[in-house]
Amino acid sequence: MKKICFFICAFMLFMSVPARGEGGLIPEGDVKSCILVEQSTGEVLYEENADEQLPIASVTKIMTMLLIMEEIDGGRMGYDDLVTVSENAMSYGGSTMFLETGEQLTVSDMLKGIAVASANDGAVAMAEHISGSETAFVDRMNEKAAELGMVNTHFVNANGLDDEGHYSSARDVALMSRALLEHPDITKYTSIWTDELRDGKFKLANTNKLIRFYTGANGLKTGSTSQALCCLSASAERDGMQLIAVVLGSPTSAKRFSSAKTLLDHGFANYRITQLAAEGETVCEADVANSTAGTVAGAAAETKTLLENKSEQGEIEKRVYIDEGLTAPVKAGDRIGTMEFVRNETVIGSTDIVALADAEKKSIIMIMRDIVSGYLKAET
Repeated sequence: MKKICFFICAFMLFMSVPARGEGGLIPEGDVKSCILVEQSTGEVLYEENADEQLPIASVTKIMTMLLIMEEIDGGRMGYDDLVTVSENAMSYGGSTMFLETGEQLTVSDMLKGIAVASANDGAVAMAEHISGSETAFVDRMNEKAAELGMVNTHFVNANGLDDEGHYSSARDVALMSRALLEHPDITKYTSIWTDELRDGKFKLANTNKLIRFYTGANGLKTGSTSQALCCLSASAERDGMQLIAVVLGSPTSAKRFSSAKTLLDHGFANYRITQLAAEGETVCEADVANSTAGTVAGAAAETKTLLENKSEQGEIEKRVYIDEGLTAPVKAGDRIGTMEFVRNETVIGSTDIVALADAEKKSIIMIMRDIVSGYLKAET
């Protein structure tokens, strides 16, 4: 059943840092639930009541956008594909992009409407375009939630309008926010402050005021209904560290923004990301017995980062260990050793070392030639 909810939250951004409540960063009553997570590691830096099941309003659209981005990045849909608006999609109220039945917009324009203007009609139009019906799309939303380990989530619609049995939690919102940010093109939409559609006839202004007023902000989604109150999943990146602050159940728009800002400030002030190794970075030259070249270059198998408190001191040492008995043939990508990262004699991380190229095995003739050459040298 459709429910149209008109709930107005003031768009004033309270920029000063609020006083700390007892035992927490956020003053009591400013949020029902919140969490601060670092993107690359998923580590939780702060949380309050993060597993309570709560309505999340249009923050729901993070999952809608995630499924859209999966279709695009999976090659099943393109940004320039045309989406035809159904009468059902057009009928949704609340935050809209004022779609008309039969109107055709590109997927890119629909994403703008959803990400920037929180368009309920656009979310349903995309759901129908991808899955044939909103019901079928919602089934996919719940399947994806289960896949991501969102144990306190159940979706009933694609746009987040209040509906019985539609809920999530701060921790689960952080999980789907991390998944959405794994599609880097999404921030081209979620970081838009103002834009326009229909050749300038329809103006867009981002409902997420942090995009303009918070350094490094790049997403993700606001939400407001009478049941959910004011909600936000706020993402920001500074100095190579991407943080996600989720705030649910704030009584006012100002408090949701100030609470998210406080969480992000806490993360950036106290933590840092250190890159220990980059995937493909050459770290050694390993001897390979019976190979034509004699050696092979070794590289880090993956990018390794370390999330740590800024109070941590001491240089990080890289220790390379090549597997014993390395013998040709070796193929590019084969594991040939391990690299450990050590601070103050404590191992703080490790990664495999892989061959950067093939190390071909010597032919019998080459091996015999080496034996003879070695014999002759010994005689002289």
